[in-house]
Amino acid sequence: MSPATLRRAARETVSGLPREFWWLWTSTLVNRLGAFVATFMALYLTLDRGYSASYAGLVASLHGLGGVVSALGGGVMADRLGRRPTLLVAQTATAASVALLGFMTDPAAIAAVAFLVGMASNASRPAVQAMMADIVRPEDRVRAFSLNYWAINLGFAVSSAAAGFIAEFSYLAGFLIEAGMTLACALVVFLKVPESRPAVVGAKGAADSVRLGTVLRDGRYMAVVGLSFLVALVFQQGSVGLPVAMGRAGFSPADYGLAIAVNGVLIVALQIPVTRLIEHRDPRTLLIVSSVLAGYGFGLTAFAGSVGVFMLTVCVWTLAEIVNAPTQTGLVVRLSPVHGRGRYQGMYTLSWSVAALVAPLMSGAVIDRFGAEWLWAMCAAVGTAAGVGYGMLMRRLPPERPVPAVVPAEAVAEAPAV
Repeated sequence: MSPATLRRAARETVSGLPREFWWLWTSTLVNRLGAFVATFMALYLTLDRGYSASYAGLVASLHGLGGVVSALGGGVMADRLGRRPTLLVAQTATAASVALLGFMTDPAAIAAVAFLVGMASNASRPAVQAMMADIVRPEDRVRAFSLNYWAINLGFAVSSAAAGFIAEFSYLAGFLIEAGMTLACALVVFLKVPESRPAVVGAKGAADSVRLGTVLRDGRYMAVVGLSFLVALVFQQGSVGLPVAMGRAGFSPADYGLAIAVNGVLIVALQIPVTRLIEHRDPRTLLIVSSVLAGYGFGLTAFAGSVGVFMLTVCVWTLAEIVNAPTQTGLVVRLSPVHGRGRYQGMYTLSWSVAALVAPLMSGAVIDRFGAEWLWAMCAAVGTAAGVGYGMLMRRLPPERPVPAVVPAEAVAEAPAV
């Protein structure tokens, strides 16, 4: 491919997206570049503080539980207070709690603050996704969500590599750097990102009618949330089932690190070009194919006997992840009422947060009782079930909703009813 072709492809990838999107994208990238604590938390607790692996697991679970609690709360805040205030509150609270966590020494205090960190950090996700849906045209949403997902993975890849070097110097420095970079995200939002919540003037009845109960009674949407949970269970095995299975098979942590590194490298390298190929294709087909591909990508792990084969299986399910992530998020927006996007995004975020809690328990129990081969067979079955579910559910999809008017500056402070 010639340089001119590459430049044209790059221009087409980034063109047409509003300036507000790029400031929000920048905030996401900065946030993930500073995500050190999640990477070295277990090492910090076991090596630096001398706690047991069981205690480190408990802290990780409490962190995840905090995310479950805040998923819906963040969505409600995004609809009631607005996207921008929710982001500012969540990011400021994340910065404060992360910095505080670095100074905690009592086991109970560490666990409690880790729970708060999980709550604060996850509360911003529904607001980010709702804001992107507000400001990006329907035909550009898959591309926008893909670019955001790419920024998340690029930032995480860089921060994961940097976390080891920072930990060698000082674990406390890692906590403080993450807190500082999260505050920088809040500053970007405060200075550059305007409120995007759709105007409620003249549509107050519609705004009042969208409550959490409305989301729960939306049968088609809750079916999508359930299918998202199944797919998330499969993808979670890359970080919970795969390292355990490889360890049981005699492979070293370095072997696992080499295999899983393929996931991040491929996402950074392929997310944008693959999205260019799929952004205008039928989402039903994409979700069916990606679900089945994810299931059988992990299913093939049962036949892996070398690091090279493990890396090949990671390639398969990573391709599924690249296709699934922006397509699934675009579907969530398509099925969400304009004035309830925060709540609907919160419910979608909840499906992934719950999967992050369930997946370690499921994989551990299956591997201990039946062996890793059964876990990979279950992944293939779950992926197939999700694909069939998407095929049945996505007939006669509603049309894309246009980008609504945003709240006037003088009306931003006026919050709609719960």
